[in-house]
Amino acid sequence: MKKTLIIMILLSNYAFSFSFSDLTDSIVKEAKEVVKTQTASSSSLSNETIIKGLKEALNKGVTSAVATLGANNGYLNNAEVKIPLPSNLEKAKVLISKIGGESYIKDLEKAMNNAATQAAPKTAKIFSDSISNMSIKDASNILNGKDNSATTYFKTNTMESLKTLITPIIKETMAANNVASYYSSFNSFYKENVKSYVDSSSLTSYAKTLGVDSYIPGSSDESLDEYIVNKALDGLFLMIEKEEKRIRENPVERTTQILKDVFTKN
Repeated sequence: MKKTLIIMILLSNYAFSFSFSDLTDSIVKEAKEVVKTQTASSSSLSNETIIKGLKEALNKGVTSAVATLGANNGYLNNAEVKIPLPSNLEKAKVLISKIGGESYIKDLEKAMNNAATQAAPKTAKIFSDSISNMSIKDASNILNGKDNSATTYFKTNTMESLKTLITPIIKETMAANNVASYYSSFNSFYKENVKSYVDSSSLTSYAKTLGVDSYIPGSSDESLDEYIVNKALDGLFLMIEKEEKRIRENPVERTTQILKDVFTKN
């Protein structure tokens, strides 16, 4: 009787163990499926959050750049982005000033910087429209990259198209503030009063003796339009980069919840 009872108990335990094992496997399998589904959903949401947050950061940077550079004398009064004379004329600046041409220098510098300032808001709109091309992969690389990764991506992928689009804006603005006539006057003054001295072999030789020959301007076919476009873009990118860095480094600059979520690293 005892043997029979023991056998029955053992068989019962074995059957229970077998059933419990099957049940456990089933639960674990279902749990894994749930976790897998939730993870996929979470990953999708995370990707959306990342790209939305980065786009918001870039738009914030562009807005900041426009507010700074689009203000009155935004370029002219900002040493970091002020557009100087083209290199071929910058070297002649001292000579021109000494023989009464200082007003031409000031007029040209002011006109160039005002052209960039007036173009800045339109330029920023082009930047904002270009942000929509960012992919999830790009966003991930930017998030885990350097402090200026977003700006670098932006610069690499849109620079040439921006130049093409911005050039007519700069030309129009230049015409509105007479920068073209300033440049013509400046060039005429330079050619009539300075260039003959610069082209003099004796002057060049004497300058070399004094060690100041590097300050003598050379001839250049540099387009003023291209020059202002390049400098205007450099200034905008610089301001956007500074804003990006602030958002990454300073929690106070993360003014919305999505910026906090994206740029707060674990």
